[in-house]
Amino acid sequence: MRAVIVYESMFGNTHKIAEAIGRGLEPGNDVVVVPVARAARGLLDDADLVVVGGPTHVHGMSQERTREAAVEQAHKPGSQVTLDADAQGPGLRDWFGSLGPVDTRAAAFDTRLAGPAVFTGRASKGIARLLGRHGFTLIAPAESFLVTSDNELRPGEEDRAQEWGGTLAAEFTLASH
Repeated sequence: MRAVIVYESMFGNTHKIAEAIGRGLEPGNDVVVVPVARAARGLLDDADLVVVGGPTHVHGMSQERTREAAVEQAHKPGSQVTLDADAQGPGLRDWFGSLGPVDTRAAAFDTRLAGPAVFTGRASKGIARLLGRHGFTLIAPAESFLVTSDNELRPGEEDRAQEWGGTLAAEFTLASH
């Protein structure tokens, strides 16, 4: 199986989760983990599974203004956050806007604050909806990985993401037969 993981990350947490999911998918598979800024449409052409994730901003997927606010936050004097290397590129909304139809299997994930989703929101719900609109077939429910109020991944989340990657590989195998 060839899997492509596309992620948007502002402060690095979603990037870390994407890499962990990739480690979970890797045994016996060809896995590419790529920031949304470098996720050209051609990269998906021979993918058997596409996993897409991003941070939760204002209860959903990031928008231009929330991405700008994240950049401003990172540049404030004394800020405790730093921008991910590809943070200032396009976001997932831009990517979906230029994607067109894709007929392959997919899964969605996000990073969000710990707490009930009714209070924190979940970008993965919007990502899953857009995957469906573009013709992808979802093989698993959307998944959230949690960060603390200090913008750090909660302990164990990278391990949980790696396990989820392994689960996706198993679900793909089941869906293919």
